[in-house]
Amino acid sequence: MNPQVDLNEYLRGEQAPAPSSAQRAELARVRYCSEMGKLLSLNIADPRSPKQTNARRTAIGKRPVAHRLAVTPPAPRGAPGSSGSGLAGDWTADLRNHGGPDQAICAYGREDLDLWQRQLGRTLPNGSFGENLTIEGLAVSDALIGERWRIGDLLVLEISATRMPCRGFAEWIGEAEWVKRFTHQGLPGAYLRVITPGEITAGDRIEVIHRPTHGITSAVAFRALTGDRDLLPRLIDLPSLSERQRQKAEKLSSPCR
Repeated sequence: MNPQVDLNEYLRGEQAPAPSSAQRAELARVRYCSEMGKLLSLNIADPRSPKQTNARRTAIGKRPVAHRLAVTPPAPRGAPGSSGSGLAGDWTADLRNHGGPDQAICAYGREDLDLWQRQLGRTLPNGSFGENLTIEGLAVSDALIGERWRIGDLLVLEISATRMPCRGFAEWIGEAEWVKRFTHQGLPGAYLRVITPGEITAGDRIEVIHRPTHGITSAVAFRALTGDRDLLPRLIDLPSLSERQRQKAEKLSSPCR
């Protein structure tokens, strides 16, 4: 295939069905050949309710802030007083399934939000997908598990897990068959753990300072955990993958299923 032609179609939202993970990895190499990006927006939870009146309170909808914020490793899930988030001022509503050290920070690409804007025909401000970091210039879904980013002067984060769509996300977005559509598109974004704490603000430079050689990106992990069973063995012994997702891969690959 001609990667540049496919890339243009993909970014305009005209390519259907969505490109495979291998195709998207090639598209990412075409567009994101550098190892630099930009923190476009820093977002914290806005304690509003989803659009449905019977839906639960959620921390998925986030709003940008203009000031610097500290990023530190959060306490484990269930720890007394834990917000679940590594970003100061942010919080997690569902501490049973979200938050903790391996989901300290959620990141999503502005380019992918723009794609969804075109497909949904509605505006998606930074933070709309529950991401703490809206990023420009790096293909977040194609970041490798274990890849490390330096943001600003001190902060170092590591890709630790893929992002799985949940009921709360679907309720917040309010689109029909949202989980199915999000899964089909294969642009999950990523969760990160904190390696070195630091303070960051919108506009900070993002530098990729380490890339593993195993080839398992957040998007590949997402495919494995949402139906591509052939990929599951590659997750079970994957360094830096969150223990929760490693255990899920192990369970899904069990012959008893």
